[in-house]
Amino acid sequence: MAELMAEVVIVGAGPAGIRAAGILAAQGLRPILVDEGRQAGGQGYRRPSPGLALDMDTLMGTEAGKYKALHADFAALLNRIDYRPRTLVWGIEDRRLHCVRDGRQTTIAFDALIVATGAMDRIAPLPGWILPGVFTLGGAQAVLKDQGCLVGRRVAFLGASPLLSLAALQYRKLGAEVVAVCDTSSFRDKIAALPQLAAVPRTLARGIAYLAALKRARVPLFDGVTPLAIEGEAGVTALRFRDGRGHERRIACDAVALGYGLKPETQLAELAGARFAFDARFRLWLPVTDEDGRAGEGLYLAGDGAAIGGADAAEASGALAALAVLHDLGLRSEHDERPALRRRLARLRRFQQGLARAFRWPVAALARLSDEVAVCRCEHVTAGDIRRAMDADLGPVDVNRVKAITRCGMGRCQGRVCGPALQEIAAAHAGLPVEAVGRLRGQAPLKPVPLGILEEEEA
Repeated sequence: MAELMAEVVIVGAGPAGIRAAGILAAQGLRPILVDEGRQAGGQGYRRPSPGLALDMDTLMGTEAGKYKALHADFAALLNRIDYRPRTLVWGIEDRRLHCVRDGRQTTIAFDALIVATGAMDRIAPLPGWILPGVFTLGGAQAVLKDQGCLVGRRVAFLGASPLLSLAALQYRKLGAEVVAVCDTSSFRDKIAALPQLAAVPRTLARGIAYLAALKRARVPLFDGVTPLAIEGEAGVTALRFRDGRGHERRIACDAVALGYGLKPETQLAELAGARFAFDARFRLWLPVTDEDGRAGEGLYLAGDGAAIGGADAAEASGALAALAVLHDLGLRSEHDERPALRRRLARLRRFQQGLARAFRWPVAALARLSDEVAVCRCEHVTAGDIRRAMDADLGPVDVNRVKAITRCGMGRCQGRVCGPALQEIAAAHAGLPVEAVGRLRGQAPLKPVPLGILEEEEA
């Protein structure tokens, strides 16, 4: 059939990308699966480096079965897909992806594109956060799973995220001393979110079990904390904060894992033509899709790169995106799985909305961030630099103009880390709703690439 000649490209080999590839391959297509990583699995199901004997059953706990199943399914797919690891997609135009693989420039043409680029940590700056020894939660987990290494021996976990307790348990299993888990959200917030969290009772129970395990291990747990500073000179020496009762505490540590939930990696979707809308629940600009992941002609979004939902939601949305591709190519099965997948995905995303309510992004803390604190660590732009730029004659309000004047968001991360904080600081200083100051727009190259390789193009 002519439809089978369609070139379908999937970007991202996490749960969403793997499930999408499996469904397409089952219908006779041979999708190209592009991934920046060396091994498939994404962040949550990351595999250890080859040759590293790491006990993933212990590390993954109750999720070990899903972890094994996903990797087994991917191994069975390999001879039916065109898998291209270590491939960085840095741009897109005219239905062609511009990539770098093993130091060489290449392009990949497509008829349909599934973007499953996943998510990264959302970070709220505080004094000392740029010290050596401060890692994002995801970064701390990546070091652990990929290399079997610890970011420190005495590690504190700080932020507002269900990953705080999971990462703390994983670190404890591998021998680290977890000196504190400091959650900036209050216990009251979590109680208020229970009706939404009850949409997925198994996951809710697992989160409660993580906290219970930490309590049994006598790990100090704090709710409703106000971070004051991460202390140190050449590296981290302590975390200072006010607890929920207003008492100031100082806990000695040599590393801090920091995170306030996740934010989708939407830059490639934007270059591909996706439209965005502000989501007040997450305080993020998210791409607009239909219920199956369509974001434009020949463009489909799946997984946490479209909307935060977790691994189970990523698998469901990856399957939906692939089924949407098949439907649009005229390849329709007798049994339509989409209604059941849509219901499952809606339930899983209700749970994530509950998490956003239970683990709040610290809007007020960012509004009052001290002028001397670095917001953009790449270009060392402080909160004061942002406010002074806005206070100048004809000073900007839109974050893209603030970026152009201050260079906040122009560094190596291209605003991935500092962007959410920049939006909150600019909005608070202007006295506007955060959506009124706009969002940082993505542009190619999405990540730094050597200039020399752009002169050569491999067919």
